Amino acid sequence: MVKVAILGASGGVGQPLSLLLKLSPYVSELALYDIRAAEGIGKDLSHINTNSDCVGYDKDSIESTLANAQVVLIPAGVPRKPGLTRDDLFKMNAGIVKSLVTAVGNFAPNARVLVISNPVNSLVPIAVETLKRMGKFKPGNVMGVTNLDLVRAETFLVDYLMLKDPKIGQQEDKTIMHRKVTVIGGHSGETIIPIITDKSLVFQLEKQYEQFIHRVQFGGDEIVKAKQGAGSATLSMAFAGAKFAEEILRSFHNEKPETESLTAFVYLPGLKNGKKAQDLIRDNSIEYFSLPIVLKNGSITSIDTSILERLSPREEQLVDTAVKELRKNIEKGKSFILNSSKL
Repeated sequence: MVKVAILGASGGVGQPLSLLLKLSPYVSELALYDIRAAEGIGKDLSHINTNSDCVGYDKDSIESTLANAQVVLIPAGVPRKPGLTRDDLFKMNAGIVKSLVTAVGNFAPNARVLVISNPVNSLVPIAVETLKRMGKFKPGNVMGVTNLDLVRAETFLVDYLMLKDPKIGQQEDKTIMHRKVTVIGGHSGETIIPIITDKSLVFQLEKQYEQFIHRVQFGGDEIVKAKQGAGSATLSMAFAGAKFAEEILRSFHNEKPETESLTAFVYLPGLKNGKKAQDLIRDNSIEYFSLPIVLKNGSITSIDTSILERLSPREEQLVDTAVKELRKNIEKGKSFILNSSKL
C-alpha cells in the first residue's frame, strides 16, 4: 500500500499528472495539494473507478497531505512563458520548492521526493540543502525528474529516422526506444546529453545527428512558442513524470523496471558509484548529474556509470559543455539556501 502526494496538483502539470497516477494500480492513496482548487480536483478524480482513494487538500492542510506519504511529487511552481528566462523561473520557484521540501522534512521525512518543478538543475540542490539543514536528508530519496528528455529523445529519434528512410523508421517502436537511446547530464539546454546507445543509428542519421541532439536539448522551446504565451510543456511533462513515478512505485513491489537505464538528476557524493561518476565526468566538484539509477523499495541504491565509460568523442564534448553550465546551475541553488539562512 503506497500513499503518493502531489504538491502543486492544480497546475498545468499537476492536473494531468494527478489523473495519470489515479489510474496507476500501484497507488493505494493519492493526496493532492495546492493553494487553490485541489479539493475539487481530488473530488473529481475520486469518482474514477480505480482502487486508489483520492483526496484533495487546501493550502492549510499540508500536514494531512503528507502524513504517511511514501512518494512525493513536486510539480508546483510557475511555468515558463515566452520572454521568461530560466533565471526568472528560478527566482519564483526556488522559494516554493524550499517551503514544500521543508514540509516534507517535517511531516514525511522518509518519503521519496521527486522534483519536477523547473529549473531542475537548481531546484534539486535546493531540496537537498534544505533537507541537509533539517538533518533529514537521505541521498537515495531525492530525485530530479529528467524523464521528459528521454521521452523526447525516443520520439525525435524515430522522427529523424523516418525522414532519413521511412522503411527504417517504420520498423521502430517509440515506446521502447529507451533500449537504443538515453539522456544524461541535466535538464536544460546544453546540459541535456542525448546518448544513442545503438551506435548504428548515429551513422544512419548522418548529418541529422546534430539536429537530433539540438532538438532534444531545446524541444521545450517548440512548445512554448506553439502555445503562444499560454505556457510550456504540461501534458508531455505529466506523462513523463507519471512514467518515472511508476518505476519508483514498481520497485516497492520488487518488479523489474520497464524502462532500461532509467535516469534521474541526483546528488552524487551520497550514492554508491557517485565518486566513480565524478571521476569519469572528470570534475569532482560536480555534485549533481543525471545518470541511470538502480532502485530498491522506491529508493536509489546506486547509480550505473557504465554509460560514461563508452562515450564517443562527440559525446565527451557534450559532457564537457554540460558540466560548465551545470556547475553554475548547481551553485545558484546552493547559494539560494546559503543566503536564505543568513537572513
